[in-house]
Parts: sequence; C-alpha cells; structure tokens
Amino acid sequence: MAKKKKLGLLPKLLIGIVLGAAIGLFAPEIVGRIVKTFTGIFGNYLGFIVPLIIIGFVVRGIADISSGAGKLLSFSVFLSYFSTVLWGIIAYFVSKGILPKLINFSTQVVEADFKENVLLPIFEIDMPPLFNITSSIIIAFILGVGISIVKNETMFNFFDGFQNIISMVLEKTIIPFLPFYIAGIFFELSYSGRITQVVSVYGKVFVAVIVFQIFANLMEYLIASLYSERRITVKEFIKNQIPSYVTAIGTQSSAATIPLTLETAKANGVAKEIRDFFIPLTATIHFPGSSIAITMFAVAVMMVDSITMPFTVILGFILLMSVTMVAAPGIPGGAVMAALALLEGVLGFNETQLALMIALYLTQDSFGTATSVCGNSSLAVIVDTKARKLNLLSDDKE
Repeated sequence: MAKKKKLGLLPKLLIGIVLGAAIGLFAPEIVGRIVKTFTGIFGNYLGFIVPLIIIGFVVRGIADISSGAGKLLSFSVFLSYFSTVLWGIIAYFVSKGILPKLINFSTQVVEADFKENVLLPIFEIDMPPLFNITSSIIIAFILGVGISIVKNETMFNFFDGFQNIISMVLEKTIIPFLPFYIAGIFFELSYSGRITQVVSVYGKVFVAVIVFQIFANLMEYLIASLYSERRITVKEFIKNQIPSYVTAIGTQSSAATIPLTLETAKANGVAKEIRDFFIPLTATIHFPGSSIAITMFAVAVMMVDSITMPFTVILGFILLMSVTMVAAPGIPGGAVMAALALLEGVLGFNETQLALMIALYLTQDSFGTATSVCGNSSLAVIVDTKARKLNLLSDDKE
C-alpha cells in the first residue's frame, strides 16, 4: 500500500488564511469571541516560549560554532554574517524606495473602514515570560561565549539537551497550531474589515520579495565569479545550482539540502576540505534569504500602520537579527520564530503585526531558503579562492 502523503505546512497555512478570511466575513460574534480567545491564549504562549527559544538555540549555536574552529572558520563566519547583514540593509533601502511606488500606503490606511477591537475574548490566560527579550539575548551570549571559552562539556551537553527540548516544544505545540493561529488572525482581520487591505498590500510585497531574492543570488554569483578570477561563470553557477535550489523550495530546510549543496560546491570547483566544513556551517549561520524577507515585510507592516523608525533602529534590528537567526530552529519558519523577540522588542510590533509577519514569512519560506542555499554556494567559492591564495589547501583538491 502506498504511503499516504501528508499535507505540508505551507498548504495548511494557505488553507488557514483562506478559510479564516472567508469565515470572518459572515461569522456571528460568539464565533469571533471563541476565535479571539484561542488566538489570545496561543499568542501569550508564543510570547512565553520566545525567550526560551533564544536561550536554547543561541547558547548552543554560539558554543558549537566556536568549538568547531578550523583554518578558515573566523573568515567564514564573518563572511556569512556580513552577507546576511548586507542584504538586510540593502533590502531596507529597496523597500523604502520601491514599496511606496507599488502601493499607496497612506491612502489605504486613511480610507480603510476599520472596526478594530470589536472582538473580546471569552477568557484570558496570562503567561508572563521568565525573561524579557533583552535579558534573554544577553544571557544567551554570555553563556554561549563562556562555554566555548572554558570548554565545559557538562554545560555544553546541558544546553544541547535544552535545545532538543525546545525543538520538541516547537514541533509539537507551536508548528502544528500555527495554521490555526494564522487562520484566527485572518479571521479577525476579515471580521474587522482589514482583509482587503492586507491582501492588496502584502500580495505585491510578496512578489517584490521573491524578485529581490533572485536578484541577490545573481549578484552573489557575479561577485564570487569575479573574486575567483572567473574560475566559474555566472551561467555555470546557475546550471550547477538548480538541483539544490529546487530541493530547498520543496523541503524549506537549508540543512536538508546539504548533500546536494555539497555536490554543487564540488561542481563549482570548491576543494573537498573547504566544502566539507563550509557547507554544513553556512547551512546554520548564513540566511540572506530570510534577512531580505523579514526586513522587507517588516518595512511593509510599518508603512501600512504608519510607523516610522530611524535608520539607526532598523540597523540595530538587522545586526541583532542576523545573529539571532543563527539560533533559528531547523524547521519551516524557524528564522521568523527566532526573530519574533526582536520584532517585538526593537520595532515594537504588537500581536497582530507579529502574526502577520509569521504568515507573510511562511508564504515565502521556500524561496527564502532556496536563496540562502544558493548564497552558500557562492560564498563557498569565495572561501575556496581565499584558501588557495593563502596556500592553505592540501594537494588533494578534489
């Protein structure tokens, strides 16, 4: 008997958005209050878990990266972080430049006939987090760096186990309910009359994000080709990258594409000793696709709600986000889950805005993952070229 294929997270999310928005158009108030009760409880639970995600993943991630140091580790980590930050910054300026031309945000906000705060929950369950966002980040960095310096195996194993527990919590109690949560949020948007605005605005932003991600990959290929003195052309990059790109779209996981990305790096002429450490490393620390998507969607959300932020605040957000995403759990939507704390703590997003960010990010997660995977291949060529120039490779360059 053929094994029944399970419905993936993205189809579930899309179904939830459509059903939530459709039911919200005609549902009675009591149904709305039940939905509001669920979204309120789940939102509070999500807020409680976020600091634990930071502690569980950032500590383990920093300690693991530091303990796996090799000849070119510091250069690889810097390059990956710089790339993630750079594309986030560029995405911010692109968003500020093109989004107002695509959508007249101010007119839509003024003209929309909102009926906000019309739904009240039947009851609430308060779940105050154990740490606030800033404390969680500081604690995580102190512990992560400290463990890597003192080489305390007991502490490393403890946080390795803690990370596994938080991963299990995410996989069992958050990810399965996300489609329902997002459906509830879109139910509220539809019930309050905001759904037309959301679809008309963010549909165009979604297309802009995908186009810019593809542009980013092409630019990375060009830079890598030039740095390697055209040892590989952009056309060859694209040809070699297709299998892992398609796989990344299907799996929504950089880690799942590691075997194919290794083959891509080999086809691109990257030495075995470089690709064997660099590809698995960047699968967990290099996220230009996520950086682009989160930044552009965040800017769109702020424009829609007439929120203005100085660039210094946005820069701080991007710098912290690029570090925090190292802690992203290896599940669909992991990057935005790790970034929720910063969206709330740095940019001041409320529950509805955070839910929108989750929904928007998950709809493009496949393409964002593919963008990051393609970026890993281009950076591998740069690191390989750097190693060759410094004569750090052995005679075996297969």
